[in-house]
Amino acid sequence: MSLLDLDSISRALPHPWKSAVIGRVGDSNIKVLRMDEMPSAAEVHDYTEGLLVISGQLLLGVQGEVITVGAGQMYLAEAGIPHEVLSGSHGTLVIVDV
Repeated sequence: MSLLDLDSISRALPHPWKSAVIGRVGDSNIKVLRMDEMPSAAEVHDYTEGLLVISGQLLLGVQGEVITVGAGQMYLAEAGIPHEVLSGSHGTLVIVDV
């Protein structure tokens, strides 16, 4: 088993919002990325995505609602439901593709 410093890994990534796979559990990818205050376009997946904030905050737009996900919190973006990242999101995000 490896010990991973998620904040250090995200800071070392060359580009914000470009995730890196840091491991797998069963069929699920575990990815980390650095958020940089900039928004990103809405996306929808055919799988549920766990969005775990390690540091900072993630601001999401989901079906007309603004959802704030703080450090230590996880949002489950359900399969088939569009979600977008809003301006002001910053810090380290772990994504688990379920």
